[in-house]
Amino acid sequence: MARGLFITFEGGEGGGKSTNLQFATEWLQQRGIAVLSTREPGGTVVAEAIRTLLLNPELPSMHADTELLLMFAARNEHLQQKILPALIQGQWVLCDRFTDASYAYQGYGRGLPLARIRALEQWVQGTLRPDRVLLFDLDGATGMQRVQARNQAKLTRKDRFEREADDFFEKVRQGYLAQAAQEPERFQVLDASRPLEVVQARIARVLDTLIRQNPAAADTPDTVPDP
Repeated sequence: MARGLFITFEGGEGGGKSTNLQFATEWLQQRGIAVLSTREPGGTVVAEAIRTLLLNPELPSMHADTELLLMFAARNEHLQQKILPALIQGQWVLCDRFTDASYAYQGYGRGLPLARIRALEQWVQGTLRPDRVLLFDLDGATGMQRVQARNQAKLTRKDRFEREADDFFEKVRQGYLAQAAQEPERFQVLDASRPLEVVQARIARVLDTLIRQNPAAADTPDTVPDP
């Protein structure tokens, strides 16, 4: 059985990843495609517990390497328990963030060596990479305004990442754009400042192209080393 496509939704805070992932999931399902929607960090019981730890604003600050290792610990569990089985079964997997976020947040944002992230990426993922990355590009100030409005509406507080300074989010944004420039065949940059219906029309065109080109990513699944 040919494996499904692996599509990730990336971008800084407030870019609309979750909303647009739900739109894409429903759009594909309406066309008869089996879809698994998930998120990072998270997606499994163990990975969600790590997510709670990472986002908890009550905890003392953690070393950037600790943060990175926790991200990849959650990712390994997510891959082994959820993402890989779905891909092997031929499902399309849509994921709210993946390893490109580690490069943007822990690499460009925290200043960790990119080579360190690449080593963990190779160890945890083997040859597996997202087939397409939808990058929702938005300036940090606008993104945080959206986050504040969302938190007020839901009566929630900022998580540990949302409390970072403005320059952190600008570094993250530039990190994402740098990756997109290096791999234009894998990234699709979307202007997240546009009206939602405009953004979703672009998403639909991207998905339609993927369906027309190849409804499955490969004849055999990528290999990932056992944990």
